[in-house]
Amino acid sequence: MTPAARVAAAIEVLDKIQEGQPAEAALIAWARGSRFAGSKDRAAIRDHVFDVLRRWRSTAALGGAETGRGRMIGLLRQQGADLTDVFSGEGHAPQSLSDDELAYTQSVMSPDAESDWPEWLWPQLVADYGADAKGIATAQQDRAQVFLRVNRMRSTVEKVLSALKTDDINAHAHPDVEGAIIVTGNARRIQQTRLWDDGHIELQDAASQMAMARLGVAADQTVLDYCAGGGGKSLALAAFGAHVIAHDADVGRMKDIPARAARAGTRIKTTNRPNGTFDLVLCDAPCSGSGTWRRTPDAKWRLTENRLTELTKIQRSILETAMTHVGQGGRLAYATCSVLSVENRGVVDGFLADHPEWSVVDEMQLRPTELHDGFYLVTLSR
Repeated sequence: MTPAARVAAAIEVLDKIQEGQPAEAALIAWARGSRFAGSKDRAAIRDHVFDVLRRWRSTAALGGAETGRGRMIGLLRQQGADLTDVFSGEGHAPQSLSDDELAYTQSVMSPDAESDWPEWLWPQLVADYGADAKGIATAQQDRAQVFLRVNRMRSTVEKVLSALKTDDINAHAHPDVEGAIIVTGNARRIQQTRLWDDGHIELQDAASQMAMARLGVAADQTVLDYCAGGGGKSLALAAFGAHVIAHDADVGRMKDIPARAARAGTRIKTTNRPNGTFDLVLCDAPCSGSGTWRRTPDAKWRLTENRLTELTKIQRSILETAMTHVGQGGRLAYATCSVLSVENRGVVDGFLADHPEWSVVDEMQLRPTELHDGFYLVTLSR
């Protein structure tokens, strides 16, 4: 496919998303109906779609229409591309630009539209961060970097960097997070490497790695990862020598954990009914994901006020249940990948008001930057 044909395909997918279809479903449906497209074509089209999703409002404003075509025009304008080269109408390229499209002049955008933040959620972000709100929102407009966690049980940063170089993958050590690596080129090759097959590396954002290290888990301590999901944090904690049991309300989400643990050289038991008490109970609760929206931009536009309220109730319920599994002298950790105070300190303060025997011993709020996603972690003791 030509670059212009890829843009035309992205326009088609974006129109499906505009109609209400989830991004992944729209991309899969297009690929199934377009068997002629190679892997590089599919990757390029996906990149176009996700670049627009990160800038859903500003691209529409720059392109003059809330359509796939309008948003791709807006994105290419943001990127400084020559629109007439792409919108030529030749072959499988998009139809040539109309006189109105060529003459369109962008109107003044509101701060929330310019920052590509949901309009209804903007006042809350401003209330939480004041003048810093725009920086937090605009940090989500560009794609996130790829981060690796070096499995300390099997390798070192130096050895991994050397092997990555041999595999023609560009990377360097993270400046702030021990054991983390930033991949800057050929990231799509990572899961085809011997390093990956042998469990020397895992994909994990630097913020998550920083949070797991901050918990200070000692060897042989018992940990209950109460909302384990796919097990990324379970694996990170097990690498410190902890005995980890993974739990999730959706058992199917944990199906890959045993195999991932075996590949990493450890063992993690999964359960849908945790028993007993633990030295640490980690609750990485379901949340808006507002600190990771550059990775899942579709979620940004699907979040509603009702869903956010529902999430805070779920988060509070998780804390109430999880605290019963904390042993004498143990700790309860609550984490989200949200930047919204209503999901973070707001939930914790409500919990503490009802349970004054608990208190905060450590707290961390990371804003999304080029070096990590947004993340919140608080550790409580009784």
